[in-house]
Amino acid sequence: MVAFLKFFATYEALIYIVLAIGALFSFRWLFRSWNEWRVAVFSLEREFSGRRLARSAVMSGLIVVFFCVNFFIASFVIPGLPADFFLPTPTTDFISTPTGTLSAELMTQFAGQSQGAPPNSAGCAPGQIEITFPKAGEEIKGIIELIGTVNIPNFGFFKYEVAPGGSDTWATIAAGRSVVNAGPLGRWDTTALPPGDYQLRLVVIDNQGQALAPCVVPVQVLPNQ
Repeated sequence: MVAFLKFFATYEALIYIVLAIGALFSFRWLFRSWNEWRVAVFSLEREFSGRRLARSAVMSGLIVVFFCVNFFIASFVIPGLPADFFLPTPTTDFISTPTGTLSAELMTQFAGQSQGAPPNSAGCAPGQIEITFPKAGEEIKGIIELIGTVNIPNFGFFKYEVAPGGSDTWATIAAGRSVVNAGPLGRWDTTALPPGDYQLRLVVIDNQGQALAPCVVPVQVLPNQ
């Protein structure tokens, strides 16, 4: 079913063109068959023309049905699917199970990352894409609840990620499919992270699969004692 819908989404225009060409020939065949049947005089001639008329009518009817099915899928089914449905890398797993905990492999990798310049927070937009807790430069430890806003036109889904300070190695913590207004975005378990400076970023993807500029907030993870 997934492959079927992706095929329709990818080749929608081509399917319409093929159906239009098929309709041109089938309706022309239907019109000629109907004329032959209408003017037929002898019974045998009328029988043969009637068979051609029936076949052309079935072919024309099938094309109309295919056109209606394609129109319904393209206009009602596909626009209602989540944006991540069409992304090349599936995001269903971390959206459906937002544990807020990073894998041991990623935390080990983070331990060897150097920390550099503070991140660029140009993507933060009050009332649309923002993290209000933790604030930039805030010290955190343990399990925290992220607070913020995710509310854009044509919203698809959002995810929040973490990387060591000054690094481009981002790891997805969790994600969600619902609009959030100054509310909880999800959990983040920092207990197993090495203490130090980190970047926390909020990424929002619209319903066409396009990611907006992320909102990045620098934080400091304290040791758990």
